[in-house]
Amino acid sequence: MCVLVVGSVALDSVETPFGVRDEILGGSATYFSMSASYLAPVKVVAVVGEDFPEAHVRLLEGRGIDLSGLARRPGRTFRWKGRYSTSLNDAQTLDTQLNVFEHFEPELPERCRNSPYVFLGNIDPVLQSRVLDQIERPKLVAADTMNFWINGKLDALKKTLERVDLLFVNDAEARQLAGEQNIVRAARAITSMGPRIVVIKRGEYGAILFDGKKAFTAPGYPIADVFDPTGAGDTFAGGFMGYLAHADDLGEKSLRRALVMGSVMASFTIEGFSLDRLTAVSEPEIFERFGHFKDLTAFDDLGPGALRAAS
Repeated sequence: MCVLVVGSVALDSVETPFGVRDEILGGSATYFSMSASYLAPVKVVAVVGEDFPEAHVRLLEGRGIDLSGLARRPGRTFRWKGRYSTSLNDAQTLDTQLNVFEHFEPELPERCRNSPYVFLGNIDPVLQSRVLDQIERPKLVAADTMNFWINGKLDALKKTLERVDLLFVNDAEARQLAGEQNIVRAARAITSMGPRIVVIKRGEYGAILFDGKKAFTAPGYPIADVFDPTGAGDTFAGGFMGYLAHADDLGEKSLRRALVMGSVMASFTIEGFSLDRLTAVSEPEIFERFGHFKDLTAFDDLGPGALRAAS
C-alpha cells in the first residue's frame, strides 16, 4: 500500500557543534518520504520555487518517490536557518523565509486522491482539512502539528483532529494541546478530540504509543555520533507510516513494530547532516538496528522469592 505525504520541501541552513551546512535539502515531506520509501511506495504533494535544484529532484525520484504532486512555482523555495547548542535538543531559529510556501494551496493530482495511508505534515490545520476534502476513503489519516498552530489556530486544529486517526506530537505539544501536565492524561484528552492513536515523540528518550487504554514505549536508539537532529521527527513518522503501509495492518502488533521502525529510521538521520546518512543506509542496516531494539529492552523475570520478605 502507498503513503501520501503533504508538507514542506525546503532548503535548510544548519549550524551544530559539529559543523555548518548551507542550503541543504530539508522539509517535513522530504524527510518523511525518504524514510518511508524504504518500506512502501510514497507520493509527495508540496511546492518549491524556480531555484530548487534539479539534483534534489533526482535524489528523491531515485528512491522511487512519486513527485507528480510537487508543484514548481515562480519565486524562491521555502528556507529555514537554525542553530543547535551542544545539547542538540532544540534548535534556535535564526531565519525563516516562507517564499512560495506562504501561498501553498495543496492540490492533489487524481492519482493521489485514493491513497490509503495519508500523512498531513506540519502545515496550517486549515490546509490539512482541505487536503482531507480531496481524499477518497483513506484507511488511516495521520497528522503532525506544533505549538505555533496550537497557539494561533486551535479551533481549526480541533476541527482537523476530528477527522484524524493518529496524531504525532512531542511531549510539550501534547501537554499544551490537552491542557494536562501528566503525559498519560494528556494523551487521553487528545484521543477525546478525535484521534484514536496518539504517538508522543520524546527526542533522544524515544516515543510512546497510546492506543485506547494501552501504551507502548520504544527507547531512543543510543547513538555515539549525533551530527544534526533536523528532520528526526518527520523521519520517525515516515518510518512509522511506511511500516504500517507495508504491513497494511493496524493491529496492536503492527502499531508496536511501527513505533520501533520509526525510532530506527530517526536514528540514522541524526548521524549526518540533511539526508546524507538516510540516503546511504542499507536494508541490512535497518533490519539489524531493528533487531537491536529487542536487546535494548529484553530482561528476565525476577522469579519467585527474588524479593526479600518484610520482617
